[in-house]
Amino acid sequence: MLDIKIIREKPEVLDGALSRRNPDSLPVAEKIAALYKHSCEQETALQQLRQEKNTLSQWKASDSDQQRNARIAKSSALKIQEESLVATSKMAKESFESMMMTLPNWIADDVPDGRNEDDNKEIKRWGTPVQLCDGFMDHGTWGRHHGLLDTDQASKVSGARFTYLIGDLARLERALGQWMLDVQSQTFGFTEMAVPYLVRQNAVYGSGQWPKFKDDLFVIAQDEHDRFLIPTAEVPLVNWAADRIWNESDLPLCLTALTPCFRSEAGSAGKDTAGMLRQHQFNKVELVAVCTPETSDQWHEQMRTQAEYILEALGLPYRTVILCAGDMGASAEKTYDIEVWVPSQNRYREIASCSKCGDYQARRMQARYRRQSDGKIGFLHTLNGSGLAVGRTLLALIENFQCADGTVQIPAVLQPYMVGKTSIGGQSGQKSAGLASVESGGGACVGLASVGQSAP
Repeated sequence: MLDIKIIREKPEVLDGALSRRNPDSLPVAEKIAALYKHSCEQETALQQLRQEKNTLSQWKASDSDQQRNARIAKSSALKIQEESLVATSKMAKESFESMMMTLPNWIADDVPDGRNEDDNKEIKRWGTPVQLCDGFMDHGTWGRHHGLLDTDQASKVSGARFTYLIGDLARLERALGQWMLDVQSQTFGFTEMAVPYLVRQNAVYGSGQWPKFKDDLFVIAQDEHDRFLIPTAEVPLVNWAADRIWNESDLPLCLTALTPCFRSEAGSAGKDTAGMLRQHQFNKVELVAVCTPETSDQWHEQMRTQAEYILEALGLPYRTVILCAGDMGASAEKTYDIEVWVPSQNRYREIASCSKCGDYQARRMQARYRRQSDGKIGFLHTLNGSGLAVGRTLLALIENFQCADGTVQIPAVLQPYMVGKTSIGGQSGQKSAGLASVESGGGACVGLASVGQSAP
């Protein structure tokens, strides 16, 4: 939610921000200001009418019967007017709030202009993309070949964009998530949270997914008790601060959680249907920071560092970009995307996103704090990031650390979580559920030069 005061005083700021996100957008600031004015006028008129009704109800002992009858008649007339004014006041308020709910966040000054991902600005590149080994397989083909991944049966059970992981691959996925969570909580000091996977509409509204992205949500019930499966742990984590006034001394709130994420992918028909790149259900370690406005830039850089650390510790090549104005999510005022190298596609693909949301979510959630300096109450700033998406990290490991003998080497940092295993697949692979047997050959492993290397 944006500050209506800024929109009324400087309408060009809103229209300029909207045109940066979409050059084809129409000016709306004056319309919103007019709706706000009309809503305030209706509310003021309603309050004045109720005050007049209250005055009429105050009888005096000296009033004559004629005066009392006149008061009764006037009060009856005002009651009819009140019913009409309540309805018009409600409509005016809903029209204003409905338009405000659809507005995206302001855009930071250092966000580059542009319309889509082609206009994003690369600011960092780490690692060297691997040379493919002989007999290289993309992650989906490799998983099926070794009997460790099954999309066919998953589609029969749940539909498209679901996957069974089996044996060592399932364990490696679990190891990744646990290690990432341990790094974010133990190394970087974020508080680990176990959160609800079902949330109310007010929660997805507060975090910005509702109503703009409601089609991407899975709804559980179609009545007044609607619940939504979380599209990311950001929703329950950031809403932990909702409807509260925090003491500045309690800040920042630095939270992390490992959860499944559920997304309908309504706008991605036909995109990335093979393998695990775009799933309806996937695991992710989420990072959320809730802080004062003065420290939000600092926390944005810190959360980006924490996401990059994971990839560097695993030895996975990546690049970091600043999203252009036209490619950012509605709740963000500035976003870093971190993209891991995917050999089968010969390109970098998003694996983490770190966004600074300013007070946009806090206004929607009524998340506030009391300043130590003067005791005044203001809105908090919120930030969210991935630390990381587990499924995409798993597929990146399979493709970047695949050897010609069919094995995938396990980075050193994960081996304690794998009961000391150093590789999966190939001759070390596990035959599960009667699936395909392993055919292995000779060959050297590539792309492992920096596995286990600590990030700077």
